[in-house]
Amino acid sequence: MRVSHLSGLVPKTPVRLMFRVYKYILPEVRAELNRLRVIAEGIPDPELRAQALDSMNGKQFHCEGGGVYAAANLKERHLLIPLIVSLQTISDYLDNLCDRSTSLDEDDFRLLHQSMLDAVHPDAPLRDYYALRTERDDGGYLHELVSTCQTCVRSLPSYDKVQNDVAELVGLYRDLQVYKHIVSERREPQLLAWWEQYRHRYPGLQWNEFAAATGSTLAMFMLFVAASDEGLSDEAALAIRDAYFPHVCGLHIMLDYLIDQEEDRIGGDLNFCNYYSDQSAMVERIGDIVYGARRDVQTLPHWRFHRMIIEGLLALYLSDPKVRMQADVKRVSRKLMRGSPLTRLFFWGNSVWIRMHKS
Repeated sequence: MRVSHLSGLVPKTPVRLMFRVYKYILPEVRAELNRLRVIAEGIPDPELRAQALDSMNGKQFHCEGGGVYAAANLKERHLLIPLIVSLQTISDYLDNLCDRSTSLDEDDFRLLHQSMLDAVHPDAPLRDYYALRTERDDGGYLHELVSTCQTCVRSLPSYDKVQNDVAELVGLYRDLQVYKHIVSERREPQLLAWWEQYRHRYPGLQWNEFAAATGSTLAMFMLFVAASDEGLSDEAALAIRDAYFPHVCGLHIMLDYLIDQEEDRIGGDLNFCNYYSDQSAMVERIGDIVYGARRDVQTLPHWRFHRMIIEGLLALYLSDPKVRMQADVKRVSRKLMRGSPLTRLFFWGNSVWIRMHKS
């Protein structure tokens, strides 16, 4: 197997990883978010401005978590951090717009998410992503996010090796966002019909688990890191995509839905944790996904880094304050944390610390 040019750059221990996170990643992610926040504060349309600022303030940890991938190649973090933060901010902003939308128009949601596809195509023209909705004047905010991504991917030396995989993942992400936000009685039928196109490729998954996996940006971020390696091969790029999707990605979003159950119930939002027969079945299936994620990343170079990502995901989500406020989720969390390795407990403590010092 070809030796990755990232060898010697990727942190191999939790302490080394967190040193980089505290010293470089968190300050630079927060600086990039502050730059974007200034632009968002100047958005002329009050609804778009409110959703842009709310997505940044309420989902800052998404960008911070994604930024951890830049710790795998600090030499290229000047590209990786703005790229990861801008793409994740597009995702969070549009999720807010669709969740609390004044529209239930499938075409509107698809056009909005065209911005995410354009962001990962370095030569795609910018377009009017708001053309099918009432609120349209964002003062160039979404174009700034797309343009930042395009500038960064253009500078990644091996982006041509990962572009098709990234675009496929973004396409799946867009489909999910469209189907889960349309009028409520059409959501499940559309999602099930969509699943029929892919179920032969993922026979070990249930439809809700596949849908959850498509909602994750983690595989995209890892492919960006891989593309910062000038010696990346097509085979290595494909191996990363297959190691991350569906299990690592699925774990990411199932944990997100797990802690958001009460919030989604109140908001009338679709939640993929509600499609199990009972809590025991849900715990068992999430446990299976954890096992699959660990097994899959074992095939990759620097597998210890990817294992740290998996343990960090469990620690980050299960230490969230939302868990304590939901008795059922607290019980599930205890079961999932039972027998946790020291690595996960280490990341648990760091997750709590970072939340307490988030600005």
